[in-house]
Amino acid sequence: MERKLPVNDRDFVESLIPQRSPFVMVSSIDHYTEDRLISGFQIQEENIFVHNGLFQASGLIEHQAQSVALHTGYKFYLLGKEAPTGYIGAIKSFEAGALPKAGDVLKTEVKILNEVMGVTLVDAVTTLNDKVIASSQMKTVVK
Repeated sequence: MERKLPVNDRDFVESLIPQRSPFVMVSSIDHYTEDRLISGFQIQEENIFVHNGLFQASGLIEHQAQSVALHTGYKFYLLGKEAPTGYIGAIKSFEAGALPKAGDVLKTEVKILNEVMGVTLVDAVTTLNDKVIASSQMKTVVK
């Protein structure tokens, strides 16, 4: 059932997360292991988090959280199961060094630090042109 990565099929990627348009902030899976995922996202001008041509910090947080959801969704896809719905439980830290522009392509690496009873602690690092622009540590919770 595994697909060859990277996967840029938006319909497939969207099938792995609970969010739907216009609230989808991931568009590709570049790499996957049990404890790591690299996602991609091309920012469109009409994105709800784009203001005056810039993708806002709240959009970066949502992109990182959806990257975590994408990790869970792909894991369940590989198991042949439907992924549970997840939520941001807590954001321990978040730092944005720059705001990307519409048209930019983000890459986010999610590292699973700990997963216990539906609560997942992750580090997320977002890059633009191989330069770190945002990082966070957050907990997500599955329903």
